Amino acid sequence: MNLLKNPEWIDQFLFPYERYEDIDDDVFVSVNHDLDRVQHAEPSVTVVIIAWNEEINVLRCVASLSKMVTTIPFEIVVVNNNSSDHTQDTIDRLHVRGFNESTQGAGPARQKGQENARGKYILTADADCLYPNCWVDEMIKVLKQDQVVCVYGRYSFIGSDEIPRWKLYMLEKLKDMMAEVRHFKQPYFNTFGISMGYVKELGLKIGFIRENRRGEDGQLCLDLMKYGRIRQVRSNKARAWTGARTLSKDGSFYNIIMSRIKVEFKRFKYNFIKRT
Repeated sequence: MNLLKNPEWIDQFLFPYERYEDIDDDVFVSVNHDLDRVQHAEPSVTVVIIAWNEEINVLRCVASLSKMVTTIPFEIVVVNNNSSDHTQDTIDRLHVRGFNESTQGAGPARQKGQENARGKYILTADADCLYPNCWVDEMIKVLKQDQVVCVYGRYSFIGSDEIPRWKLYMLEKLKDMMAEVRHFKQPYFNTFGISMGYVKELGLKIGFIRENRRGEDGQLCLDLMKYGRIRQVRSNKARAWTGARTLSKDGSFYNIIMSRIKVEFKRFKYNFIKRT
């Protein structure tokens, strides 16, 4: 995990476009060339990406997945969740399997993805995230362990002039520390669609939340606990990377840290009580 700067590998995916119309045709040609190389007609793993108004970010995300170094046959499925921008146009120009979900919400969108997945295992990804080339291997390696039915990975924030990388590193250390505490009794509070994997058969049996509210990923993890083990993928090299835009709503970095400390303090005692 980088303390002072972003990892160099993400630079190739930070395309300098703000609108779909600005994207060079050569970018699609290059990404599709890699997608044709890395995807498989008979996958054992399906990577499901959900996208809502992510016309540029979904290109970046798919481009990062196209660089996977793996012998595991996988495919990419992208679900457009009622976007009002050019997200669908971006998806249509990429060599991925695309679907639409008109019911708003991450739960319905992920459900649409898993219903159309061809793989035995599903990895979930978010359209505004970038994934290192070992991500599929590292996630599946843990998911295939004995009696494991669900895994979740760690994630980091891309530093910027607004919030430098060293500050985000401090936040991530706090986040990872609390994740270790929660994992013993409440791993579902650590499980986010940004980097999650599970056995498709069981996911279909349970189903995602079919309404527009948060927590669909954690709820699935909670329901999967009765079928087997939940494991954390601790590999730092397999971290997903995302922008810090979700942090900006808290204002200053001090407010960002304090708001999270307050949340963890309020529910700290519940980390030692197993939910049944």
